[in-house]
Amino acid sequence: MNIAMCSRKPDQIPKRDPDRNSSGVFYSISLRILTIASQEHSVDDFLQEVTRLLLDFTNCDLIGIYSTTGIIDGSGVEIGAPKFIYSYFETKRGRKETISSRRHATKVKQSLESIITGKFESSQDSVSGRGSFWVNDIQSGTVETDIANFTLVDVQKKSAEEFRSIALIPVQVSMERVGILQLTSKQASFFSPSDIEFYEEICDILGKGLMTCRAQNDLRERVKEITCLYNIAQIAAEPGLSLDDILVKIVKLLPRAWQYPEIAECRIILDGQEFTTDGFIESLQQQTADLIINGGRCGTVEVVYTEKMAELYEGPFLKEERNLIDTVANLIVQVIERKQAEDEKSRLQDQLRHADRLATIGQLAAGVAHEFNEPLGNILGFAQLILKDKNVPEQIRQDINKIITASMHAREVIKKLMLFARQAPSRKLKVSLNKVIDDGLYFLEARCLKAGIELNRELDPDLPDITVDQSQMHQIIVNLVVNAVQAMPGGGTITISTSRLGKEISLKVADTGIGMDEEVKKKLFIPFFTTKDIDEGTGLGLPVVHGIVTSHGGKISVESQVGKGSTFEIILPVDNPSISEVSE
Repeated sequence: MNIAMCSRKPDQIPKRDPDRNSSGVFYSISLRILTIASQEHSVDDFLQEVTRLLLDFTNCDLIGIYSTTGIIDGSGVEIGAPKFIYSYFETKRGRKETISSRRHATKVKQSLESIITGKFESSQDSVSGRGSFWVNDIQSGTVETDIANFTLVDVQKKSAEEFRSIALIPVQVSMERVGILQLTSKQASFFSPSDIEFYEEICDILGKGLMTCRAQNDLRERVKEITCLYNIAQIAAEPGLSLDDILVKIVKLLPRAWQYPEIAECRIILDGQEFTTDGFIESLQQQTADLIINGGRCGTVEVVYTEKMAELYEGPFLKEERNLIDTVANLIVQVIERKQAEDEKSRLQDQLRHADRLATIGQLAAGVAHEFNEPLGNILGFAQLILKDKNVPEQIRQDINKIITASMHAREVIKKLMLFARQAPSRKLKVSLNKVIDDGLYFLEARCLKAGIELNRELDPDLPDITVDQSQMHQIIVNLVVNAVQAMPGGGTITISTSRLGKEISLKVADTGIGMDEEVKKKLFIPFFTTKDIDEGTGLGLPVVHGIVTSHGGKISVESQVGKGSTFEIILPVDNPSISEVSE
């Protein structure tokens, strides 16, 4: 609700015009009211302008216009619950002041509601057929004067005893009451039935003007809201923006969509991170909406007013603004989910490309190994053939032996490269796990040395042989050690140990790296989950290790503390004839 109030000093009151209720005056006032309503005014500004206008045409000392947020029909039935809020206007030593956001005392509120609903007891002489109420002597001590005093006490700085006459006239549009016009004079017996009838006609025009002003305000607010939602959609569609960039732009955009953009500020909180407008402050007058993703609350959208404003439907906010902030929150959630999906898709595509590169490298390595085998075979063959000649000098014989040794070493390297590239046939054999570990570390020792990592072996010399696929065991060793290296960017220690546990053996790979929290540990064996940069991991290594271990009838576990490192332990049966062959 809005109310505007005007008052005049006694020496400013013009002489009473006996023709003030003439048709010319009525049409002049009506035209001015409708002209003001057609301009782009807020409801407060409209009421203040009209109050000034009426003060110029009456001899009243105080004029007020109350506007309800609810609407009452002519029979007193509430279409919307009435709620009175107002702005106060007065002339004081030539200076005009506006005091807003004031609340009526309980009795005053009850008095106003009784007038606008027509539910009050009064003599026939003080009530018109349209429900207007007036008292020509507030000092007479009747029920009517109680209502009049209650209405005056909260809206006047001066004592209500200075006033003698008061009229309260419902402002109607058709049969719907949308407000009250209050006319007050210091003179007794100021109002006549003809005066009340004249003001009732003015209130008909005032009601039309008020509804026109409200409609224009509603239209402007709806345009602002639609523009806001459209601009959010435009921001979300901009290519190349990160989620943070999008939220920064949205938070700066939102205040313009609210009723008082000049004092509106906004904040978006997402997973503890805040995005705010420059002037944002904590305020009791705020409107919020939750950001709900996957059924959980992950943040809020907040709009606040930095100055105290009049109470409307939801604090100082319009009821349509509740729908707006909820819609904005839903749009932000959609933007977040879409960005997350896009980022996840991009990450998976990068990982797939990386996995494809690894596969290509493996195929290339296998091809290179095959190509080297033939010349190495020739080198070995011819070197051994030369040694069969007894006339070869001793020095040359020693050099030939060096060639043979180097060629055998090169053949061993190729053999390991073939194993790494998975070109060797898949088969389960009785093998020494300690030897598999030594073979697996062959290619990794230089990398560890370069990274400042000490590689320790604590291998049980009495470890029994186990039935496994040697190439797959080799893959387990390489994956776990590479993970440990990547977890120690500043260097550290990797310890690989083996031991016997009855009919099982244990393989442990421990590092002194950055460690993991419980949330990461839960996702370790999910395909494509990784905490590494895109060029360091695919998220496939540990899931593959898990698959190999379980296919061998074993189990894998991990212990980790953030900042202290991690230990992976693999338990495998010594001999399990039921294990099926694992195909390529």
